[in-house]
Amino acid sequence: MHISEGVLSPAVLTGGAVVAAAGVWAGLRRVDYDRLMRVAILSAVFFVGSLVHVPVGLGSAHLILNGLLGVLLGWAVFPALLVALLLQALLFQFGGVTVLGVNVATMGMGGILAHYLCRCCCRLPHCGPLLGGFLGGAVGVLAAGLLTALALALSGEAFHTAARLVLLAHLPIMLAEGCLTLFVVNFLVRVRPGILPFACPARRLS
Repeated sequence: MHISEGVLSPAVLTGGAVVAAAGVWAGLRRVDYDRLMRVAILSAVFFVGSLVHVPVGLGSAHLILNGLLGVLLGWAVFPALLVALLLQALLFQFGGVTVLGVNVATMGMGGILAHYLCRCCCRLPHCGPLLGGFLGGAVGVLAAGLLTALALALSGEAFHTAARLVLLAHLPIMLAEGCLTLFVVNFLVRVRPGILPFACPARRLS
C-alpha cells in the first residue's frame, strides 16, 4: 500500500499532506494519557505487521491492519500510522518522506471509516459485533486501496494500470484482515469490552 517516491503529482502530495495533518491534529486532541500506551503498542503492531510486503507496480501489497487500528483507536489511528510509516520510510525506505502525507491519509481515512462502520454495526443485536469486526477490517483495507489507486490515477494516465494493480492485489488482504479484525473484536467484546472506544456489550454475542 506504500506509494513510492517520485510518483505522485505535487497537487496530490499537497492534498494528502493536508488531510494527514488534519487527521493527526484531530487524533492528538482525542488521545488522553491513559490511552498513550495503547496507541504506541498498536503503532508497533502496524509497523511489524506491514514490514513483509510484495512489490506491485509502483506500490506494494502487505498486511495493512489500518482497519483494526481504526476500530480500536478511532481518530488516534492517524498519529499511530504517522509514527509507524515515518520509521518505515527512514529505516527501510518503504514509501518515502515526500509521500508520507498521502500514505498516512489513505490508510488513516480507511481506518476512520472502519471505526464508524464497526461502531454502527455493534449496535445491532446478536451478530452485530461480529459483522462490525469483519466489515471494519475489510472496508478499512478496501478504502485505503481505493484512495491509493485514486492518488495514482490523479497523478497521470501513465499510472492507471498501476492503480488497478494496487487495488486488485489488496482484495485477498481485505478478506484476510476482515477475518482477523472479526476475531479480535469478538475476543475483546467477550473479555474486555472497555478497551473498545465505543459501547459494544458482550451480551449481544450470546
